[in-house]
Amino acid sequence: MSNLLTRRLALLADDKHRAVLGGGLRGIERETLRVQPDGHLARTPHPLALGSALTHPQITTDYAETLLEFITPAERDIATTLEKLDAIHRFSYTKLGNELIWSQSMPCELPPEEDIEIAWYGKSNLGMLKHVYRRGLALRYGKAMQCIAGIHYNYSLDERLWRILAENEGATHVSPKAYQSEAYLATIRNFRRYSWLLMYLFGASPALAEGFLRGRPHKLEKLSGDTLYLPYATSLRMSDLGYQNEAQSGLHPHENSLDSYVATLTKAVNQPYEPYAKIGTKVNGEWVQLSTNVIQIENEYYSTIRPKRVINTGERPIQALCNRGVQYIEVRCMDVDPFEPVGINVQTGRFLDVFLLFSALEESPLITPEHGELLARNFARTVKEGRRPGLTLTRAGEEVTLKQWGLDLLERFKPVAELLDREHGGREHMAALEAQAAKLHDPETTPSARVLQALRENGKSFSAFGLHQSEKHAAFFRSHPPSAEDVARFTEMARVSIAEQEAMERSQTGSFDDYVKAYRASNLCPNHCT
Repeated sequence: MSNLLTRRLALLADDKHRAVLGGGLRGIERETLRVQPDGHLARTPHPLALGSALTHPQITTDYAETLLEFITPAERDIATTLEKLDAIHRFSYTKLGNELIWSQSMPCELPPEEDIEIAWYGKSNLGMLKHVYRRGLALRYGKAMQCIAGIHYNYSLDERLWRILAENEGATHVSPKAYQSEAYLATIRNFRRYSWLLMYLFGASPALAEGFLRGRPHKLEKLSGDTLYLPYATSLRMSDLGYQNEAQSGLHPHENSLDSYVATLTKAVNQPYEPYAKIGTKVNGEWVQLSTNVIQIENEYYSTIRPKRVINTGERPIQALCNRGVQYIEVRCMDVDPFEPVGINVQTGRFLDVFLLFSALEESPLITPEHGELLARNFARTVKEGRRPGLTLTRAGEEVTLKQWGLDLLERFKPVAELLDREHGGREHMAALEAQAAKLHDPETTPSARVLQALRENGKSFSAFGLHQSEKHAAFFRSHPPSAEDVARFTEMARVSIAEQEAMERSQTGSFDDYVKAYRASNLCPNHCT
């Protein structure tokens, strides 16, 4: 352990401070495709009985009309968060008819591009903005990419914790907002250093349906007639086969400070990209993308982790960060766990809490461009070859086996897990570490290895395995219907969301062209955010 981590853990272990460890919030966003009973993509619109995808706070759609997104409230304990996620699944299954929720991160068998519907949010200017943005994504990345699903883990620490650290370390020359923002950026830098470990431990997409690639060049191996894979891969979703393109290849927001991060994204949303400029924002008078810039809006930047702030109505993400600082971080690299009905379990959440608290408290030097490239290589090596016997990663200029580095990190995590267990009661965090150590000792127990074993048991077909797991999860939720209280609550949320969308469409004024123009002009931030 570093001296800084030791001092901070001792400080937080003090009886007068330890309660802040019970603060902070955890939220989950789970993406999942709706599929037909035969495992093919559903062709139906977002079920009206679930509410408005535009205004519902917990049940919406992501890029494709059939890509559901379930958003939990933010809770202090991940177990409570997962109870809320479970309730959303149970209610949704009462409104899906014979459709299933797809169990994998990588998509089911997909129809031709023209038959994949882009998410629709109604005729309000805001709804059209969200729809046209997704038209732009289809144009830039292809619609198949818009059917990839993941788990996003939203994490914050009690704001009192940052104030305790700042006071103890004599950081009285900066505002609490500035200290907190830069502390979250430091957390993100450590996440970059060690997130390859999450890919080894939780990556669950070593294979995909051949049709997903749409003829793109690749170096995957054929497992069966409809399935491609890499024998030691952990997460093809997070590889260069996932949600990436040439325009973003040179976009590397600097996470050494909030100012530089925001400046990089601000430049990207204002910098024209020639191939997009040749297309234009309209074709035959119809909007096809919001802008011809490197990214249309900040959320198009595809990253494994983001600094976030809850935005106000009419506010853009970078404005919120500038005006009020970083409030939480969003971890975006987690695959859907196909063996879990809701895509993630409590033990994984406990481990993430240890991993992220360690990242927040440990020393976090600035990252040079050269170091950033090295970290990206470690990550890329893990997602494609993570279970290869003897695989090495680069640490401090030397090659070290993934297994040894992983075990070293778990040892460094132990005092953090012990501190969380002391505050939480029990030993769930330590048990989570022990479960991950077992995966490092035996790669066959990782989710990616278990997926490949299950594929072999399902005729080596990714689609057959995905459908089998989807049916299994559907049977679980249908045999455990929601409580009457949850049905009433979600039914009311659906009613209110539809009424809100209708009111928005009735009351809006001004043209969509003017609305987009004003939106694009609203991304200016002051020279300094903190």
